[in-house]
Amino acid sequence: MTDMLMFVSSNIVSRCILSHKNEEEDGCSKFGELAKRLLILFTSSCIGDIFPYLRWVDVLTGYIPSMKAVSTELDAFLDQVIEEHKAFESNDQVSNKRDFVSIIMQLQKDGMYEMDLTQDNIKAILLDMFVGGTDTSTTTKEWMMAELLKHPNAMKKVQEEVRNVVGNKLRVDAEDVSKMKYLKCVLKETLRLHPAGSLLLPRQTSSSVKLGGYDIPSDTTVLINAWAIQRDPKLWENPEDFIPERFENSSIDFKGQDFQLIPFGFGRRRCPGIPFAVAAIEYVMANLLYWFDWKLPAGEIAENLDMTELFGLTVTKKTPLHVLPLSHFSF
Repeated sequence: MTDMLMFVSSNIVSRCILSHKNEEEDGCSKFGELAKRLLILFTSSCIGDIFPYLRWVDVLTGYIPSMKAVSTELDAFLDQVIEEHKAFESNDQVSNKRDFVSIIMQLQKDGMYEMDLTQDNIKAILLDMFVGGTDTSTTTKEWMMAELLKHPNAMKKVQEEVRNVVGNKLRVDAEDVSKMKYLKCVLKETLRLHPAGSLLLPRQTSSSVKLGGYDIPSDTTVLINAWAIQRDPKLWENPEDFIPERFENSSIDFKGQDFQLIPFGFGRRRCPGIPFAVAAIEYVMANLLYWFDWKLPAGEIAENLDMTELFGLTVTKKTPLHVLPLSHFSF
């Protein structure tokens, strides 16, 4: 299921950014494959980051050459994408499909911002969109399915809700998903226990501050541990347990105003892609829960499902999730 969810997330983001789906036979587009390689390098050990005078070691280990090779391939791919869109626009071709590349290029053309949006700026934004929109949402969906498989009562409850809302229609639509209250609780509880990024993006103090008995000087890089906050027994009852019902009559949300639940960050610099991520995750999960019944492979017991975390840029399952889909409907 891990590979399938990555392919789905990659397709969604590719269609929004580039107006086309991934078409590689191995289930990963050129962009997706390069982004995955880049993420692996980001989470690899870099001696030079710890001991700057030993940066030469990273050359010998192949880290620096690998990073340069991926960067070169990404540059070439993104240059090609941008040039294709420029050619399309220059030929005055009209299309109802407005992807992210065409929109950002239109902003550049109209000069809506008092800054020079260079080719490198556009490529950096596209890379952020793709990397930020695939791995994180894939990880959340995988944890969500794993927790439901581990807790059959929650699986039964959410599937009953999804199927009652959708009825006998041949497709799940956005209006249906908006009515799935328990599904939203399941998502919140998944994000509480398994934030895709356990450490939020680094902040820097603008002035000296005293916090929790510690003196923190200005210009200090600060990492906020969302994983620890969201499992703090002072803030949550039974913090280690998967209990979606805790959100049924609660106003706590993940939009950055409730500081005990901050999987997307908080304040003005919280993740700007919250609506996109939530809509994509809920829609995919609603379809998976509507069309199929899910079982673990023979010999595996739900209570013993391995939930070990593997820490990196995103907190993924150490063991990929293997499941058996059984069609719920017969036509």
